[in-house]
Amino acid sequence: MPPLLTDQIVGAGVAGLAPLFRSGAVDPVDVLARYLARVERLNPELNSLIYLDVEGARLSAQASAQRWRDGAPRSPLDGVPIAIKANIALAGAPWHAGVAAYRDRIAEADAVCVARLRAAGAVILGLTNMHEAAFGATNENAAFGRCHNPHRPGFTPGGSSGGSASAVAAGLCAAALGTDTLGSVRIPAAYCGVFGLKLKLGDVYLSGVQPLSPSLDCLGVLARSVDDIALMTRALTGAACGWEHVPSQTLRCGVADLAGQIALSPDTAAAFNHLLDRARGDGLAVQQEIVPALDGLGLRRLSLLVVAKEALAEYGVMIKSKPNGFSPDFHRIMAWAARQPADRLAAAQHDLQSLRLGLQSAFGAFDAILTPTTPTPAFAFDADQPIGASDFTQMANLADMYAIAFPIGLSRDGLPLSAQVLSNDQALALRLAGRLARPV
Repeated sequence: MPPLLTDQIVGAGVAGLAPLFRSGAVDPVDVLARYLARVERLNPELNSLIYLDVEGARLSAQASAQRWRDGAPRSPLDGVPIAIKANIALAGAPWHAGVAAYRDRIAEADAVCVARLRAAGAVILGLTNMHEAAFGATNENAAFGRCHNPHRPGFTPGGSSGGSASAVAAGLCAAALGTDTLGSVRIPAAYCGVFGLKLKLGDVYLSGVQPLSPSLDCLGVLARSVDDIALMTRALTGAACGWEHVPSQTLRCGVADLAGQIALSPDTAAAFNHLLDRARGDGLAVQQEIVPALDGLGLRRLSLLVVAKEALAEYGVMIKSKPNGFSPDFHRIMAWAARQPADRLAAAQHDLQSLRLGLQSAFGAFDAILTPTTPTPAFAFDADQPIGASDFTQMANLADMYAIAFPIGLSRDGLPLSAQVLSNDQALALRLAGRLARPV
């Protein structure tokens, strides 16, 4: 067999590497070397990865290679290069969450999610860039530099897990961890043309993850296929979801109706309508009616208040002691949060619980909900930021549902377009995403 090309190895993603390791076509040491070579070539422009543990990764790859030779891999993830968002603790590495004030903080131990990946044999490459404190959707970060979209340098990869999505899309890692509070995994997945799954509250213990808004924060995974997502979540949660066995012909799929509230770009609207036509033509029972009274602007205001006040509780002391360690934008939003009376937060948290029940009730008539992931494709850093990037994604966080973003094509100027599936059933969400996706 001729040696595998780097593009073949990168194209294998997570799920395709185990068969290659098992056959001896390639080993984890060689795979790591190929990924590191891509990082050296592409990362200076993209700035997706901001910390590399090369020596640790090489030792892990060598140990994995020996396990494969012995016929005793720990899991299908054994030897697979994975990257970690910078708000997730990686023992011995900076744990700054994209915040300059925490630049010198070193993690004493792995976060639970990282420890589970290591236990599965994954090779941890290092840390990905992110929006400051995970509070934003552009990955414009003055302290650690902009992370660029691999489809268009100078354009946002989305946030806050922008570095994770950019690294996966550029083939700098096979998959990456992110966090998702109002869409911080799925917005970057949409802008970069990859798959991004938000797990539910409590699916994975968040010890070792720097909080932003504990009532909404969830772990997430970014990868190049549903197969890859499923293998990652199995390692993280300890349970296989069995998505490939879920029958999809008789599913009841609703479409969130926010017409007149969220302005879609023409390309986004056309691609999403084409997705619905394909779904119907493929035998899915898609119904375009659900919670027509949903107040998109009200959801945005409620979620902003809850996240900002909870972020202030996490960062308020450090802002006072190291004010120069935070950007002017972060100071402004924290100052706004500080002006909001305590009873308003209590009321918002009460409203959040009521809203969660209301959304669950409204969505309960359907097996899954389909929406665009973002109203527009990615945009230039120097352009005006569209309002409401998280208007669709925030619903899954507020309702505490699984949600996976998946690519559905390209805009007329070559930027990825995306849709998402929301469901209380992870396997069902993955099944629909895998069936309806059109990888870019």
